[in-house]
Amino acid sequence: MTPYRIALYYAPAKDDPLHQRASAWLGRDAVTGTALPQKPVAGVDIAEVTTDARGYGFHATLKPPFRLQGEVSATLQTARQFAARTAPFALPPLQITDLDGFLALRESLPCPALQLLADGAVTTLDAHRAPPTEAEIARRKPEHLSPRQREYLQDWGYPYVFAEWRFHMTLTRRLTPTEKAIMLPAVTEALGDAPALSRTISDICVFTQAAPGAPFTILERLTLRG
Repeated sequence: MTPYRIALYYAPAKDDPLHQRASAWLGRDAVTGTALPQKPVAGVDIAEVTTDARGYGFHATLKPPFRLQGEVSATLQTARQFAARTAPFALPPLQITDLDGFLALRESLPCPALQLLADGAVTTLDAHRAPPTEAEIARRKPEHLSPRQREYLQDWGYPYVFAEWRFHMTLTRRLTPTEKAIMLPAVTEALGDAPALSRTISDICVFTQAAPGAPFTILERLTLRG
């Protein structure tokens, strides 16, 4: 069955404490698709604050979600070939960051290999991307984007790629200052020391969305072999 959308993400291994704790925080495991009970946070509706991130699954975007042009088997083959020629590399310790009002995990040190991985994912899979519709373009509010972001949106279907891309693993929606004061200590406690653990990016994941509005789940984990 052809999915509605497909994406290439980094996601920690199933047995990584970060996957386990972040999935519990978001309320869903993207590996199994299972809903997970969320620990209540006094003063905030934790389910509402994590709705969008829960739907996408705990991840860092490499190739943003796109509708397919052609067969999913061809896209998977291209993704496998990309993984086969890409070398594993060490991921710097992660830390919780305020990213334009969202709480997200970001790298604590510069990591050029991350940028190369994302750039390669965007370009390699783009032949399989269906052009965005006018409605999809409009949802990105191009009138509020910079000239470079509008160019990326036109050429690549997404404004935040290449020079506009930032590694991040989303934990909340955009928060008010009051909400942030509540959520920051809560998510810090929930994740514990897991973000700062040493880990290697040794695989990347194909995520799929079955239908509009459906949650994303992992279809296949691809080992980096370069």
